[in-house]
Amino acid sequence: MKNRLIFITNDDGFGALGIEKVIEVAKEFGRVVVIAPETMQSGQSHAITMYSPLSLRVVSKCDNVEIYACNGTPVDCVKMAFDHVLVDEKVDLVISGINHGSNSAINVLYSGTMGAAIEGSFYGCPAIGFSLLDHDLDADFSASQHYCREIIASVIDGDVSSSLCLNVNIPKGELETIKGIKVCRQCKGFWKERFVCRKDPRGADYFWLTGEFFNEEPLAEDTDNWALYHNYVSVVPIQVDLTDYSKMSSLQNILNSDI
Repeated sequence: MKNRLIFITNDDGFGALGIEKVIEVAKEFGRVVVIAPETMQSGQSHAITMYSPLSLRVVSKCDNVEIYACNGTPVDCVKMAFDHVLVDEKVDLVISGINHGSNSAINVLYSGTMGAAIEGSFYGCPAIGFSLLDHDLDADFSASQHYCREIIASVIDGDVSSSLCLNVNIPKGELETIKGIKVCRQCKGFWKERFVCRKDPRGADYFWLTGEFFNEEPLAEDTDNWALYHNYVSVVPIQVDLTDYSKMSSLQNILNSDI
């Protein structure tokens, strides 16, 4: 067990409480290497840095845990791990998180947490993105740690695909209030954004993005949002293929094309 290598990153930055709490759990399963952003990178999705240099610095090395900080995006951190720091080693599991805030439903497309998890799965090892539905910097992660431990053990000891990628969201609250785990599908919904306009001291406009999520299927009981609303941990297996297979035949007829 101690020969296992677990790589961890996040999008909240290397100093976030969530990553500290998942490191505590992960080191029970083996050696841990962390490369996480220097600063908050929420909403970076699958962004990579191409036109400015990246830096990497050692934060600490102790108790079988190595922590590095990178000035890039979460996906940059994953690439830095697999293609530089750990290039000659076999990684057994990639963990991204624990994120402060939900990454359910369409949020998975915007999430730097899940961008990193998906990138990790490209390298041929299982990956898990963990998120807690609590934005508080001092959030209680005790229930999250319990379920992280349970899910990590199941994945790392299970007969799973090397390309497995899980989007795990955990309700806010004490462990006793959470009913268990549900394997779900992604809820259909969208964000209706608006921009709050303000004036700077020179009288120029500046804008803050805000908005509201609209659930298009609030009664569907097999979605991640339903599970979370009813105090279950939601687990959604993620795939990268964005092809809409259901529209291929009709599109073939419209375009007089061959499939």
